[in-house]
Amino acid sequence: MLTQQIKGSKRYKEAVSKIDFNQPYSLQDASALLNSLPKAKFDETVELYAHLTVDPRKSDQMVRGTLQLPNGSGKTVRVIVFTENPEEALENGADTAGLEDLIEKVTGGWTDFDVALSTTSAMKSVRKVARVLGPRGLMPNPKSGTVSDDIPSAIKLVKGGRVEFKMDKTANIAVVVGKRSFTPEQIVENAEAAINAINDARPTSVSGRYIKTLTLSSTMSPGISLESTTYIKS
Repeated sequence: MLTQQIKGSKRYKEAVSKIDFNQPYSLQDASALLNSLPKAKFDETVELYAHLTVDPRKSDQMVRGTLQLPNGSGKTVRVIVFTENPEEALENGADTAGLEDLIEKVTGGWTDFDVALSTTSAMKSVRKVARVLGPRGLMPNPKSGTVSDDIPSAIKLVKGGRVEFKMDKTANIAVVVGKRSFTPEQIVENAEAAINAINDARPTSVSGRYIKTLTLSSTMSPGISLESTTYIKS
């Protein structure tokens, strides 16, 4: 049996036994099934995975974007802001704000945050820490909405469930769509928003089928395949 071939905890093997790996599921059924699987002792993150048909080696086929999850991500997002007006950022929910002092702190290796925002004028100075933030995917970028002159709105969006996604070198994308504590309906709404955002980010140079497969899983669960006929656009 499949459960005898897979190494893992008793909880993981029990989860595997409940999934039919020979058939794809509708998003509604997959979310309900995921909700029924044994839970870990912590509130696991739920993610949607998409495998694309694009060529990651071609610059004109890079896929990245942002979306606002209808039900939030369920994650407490730690936000720092590079700005000449730190008081405004702190008053609107930033966890840390500043400019030269914050740059010095990050230069020293401090990266205890989830999102870095910056005003347009501050970016000239922020480029000093590109080598620290870039490899970690934390560098403010206008394309991802993390460079803005409306800092209060940017903080609100990030804290309220805005997530980023970016294709990796193997043409895969992972998007956070909630927590195990979410209802199946909330996961479905968030996942549908993520699928739409991935489709909207389709490179114009890509013809034919774009999304090859979609999978739903949580931190400690096996992946559940989704029906391509319903959720994958050619």
